[in-house]
Amino acid sequence: MHTYTAVVERCPETGFYVGYVPGFPGAHSQGETLEELSENLKEVIAMLLDDGEPVMEAEYIGTQTIVVT
Repeated sequence: MHTYTAVVERCPETGFYVGYVPGFPGAHSQGETLEELSENLKEVIAMLLDDGEPVMEAEYIGTQTIVVT
């Protein structure tokens, strides 16, 4: 079993959720709901893993809040 962290955003133009796994080339998808996005990301990641374990280009650390005055 593999566990990955996905970054999720909502597109203001379409209302779709867009997600990607930082540092995992090709691991991105979209969906009309968070559930659909999750399923789509699982499918994409499973297909990518069929080619072997990826070499991660980055590691997700977290988010920061930046205040600009």
